[in-house]
Amino acid sequence: MWYAAAGCGDRGGDGERGTEGGIREMVKNSQSKKAVSSKASAYDKAQASCIRALLQKDFADAFAHCVRQLMAFDNLIIIAYHKDHNPVSFYRECRDPVVYQTMDSHYLKAAYLLDPYYHAHRQGLQRGAHRLFDLAPDQFRQTSYFQEYYQRTTLVDEITVFAPLSAETTINACFGRDRSSDLQFSKQDFAAIKAHEHTLSSLLQMHWKDYSPGSQGDITLAPVTERLREALQEQQKISLSPRQAEVAMYILQGHSSLSISLNLDISRETVKVFRRQLYSKCNISSQAELFALLMPIFSGL
Repeated sequence: MWYAAAGCGDRGGDGERGTEGGIREMVKNSQSKKAVSSKASAYDKAQASCIRALLQKDFADAFAHCVRQLMAFDNLIIIAYHKDHNPVSFYRECRDPVVYQTMDSHYLKAAYLLDPYYHAHRQGLQRGAHRLFDLAPDQFRQTSYFQEYYQRTTLVDEITVFAPLSAETTINACFGRDRSSDLQFSKQDFAAIKAHEHTLSSLLQMHWKDYSPGSQGDITLAPVTERLREALQEQQKISLSPRQAEVAMYILQGHSSLSISLNLDISRETVKVFRRQLYSKCNISSQAELFALLMPIFSGL
């Protein structure tokens, strides 16, 4: 025992520096654990407040405060997506008003038809947290929707929590980052939301469980491509086949020819044929012209 102690003592300053470094690391780890514990405690309290606010007027405020304990965001909209008619907005908050400047005049009337979140809803996605650009088509950033509408909102990133109300309706809490912070959500931000996605979805579902689309819910509308064909024929005297109308929608959403071929289970060459036929019938030569032609028609669908 004496020899071992003496041997340790012989190392002198190196041993002291090693001990000092170990102590600093222990202090650092302790502080980190306290920070994590404090954050968890803040979220736990906020979640309790959110539960108490269920079915109350201040629920959306409490829900926003709850999520802020997990990540920072610049704006939030809570919206209901339906299968065959326009979305309904329940709650909005933002640091920069320009984000929702055209929400009522453009998005809720027509632009939603090209939103990746709306199409995820249409395809059956009903629960969990999802990033916009994970769901978006492969050429989404090249679309006129993205360049002429989305970018004008100054949004740079979005994470949405989906919650099911019925087979045809979902509640979506969409958290955004815009020019206010000019920052995308980090992997840590998304991981924090994903870790609590089931709780957050359930809170939304419980609060809006009695929501009904109202009288519109009793109206069975034709698929959007069918309504588009009828409107084009009536307003522009343009007659599209069902497949050409489908291809038009996929193009506007930002799907490449390859992506369209996979979605429709046809060859890429066949997609190109439909695209040429579509452009010829509409007397246009670009996706931007297609967007300009169809957006006013979408408003009436």
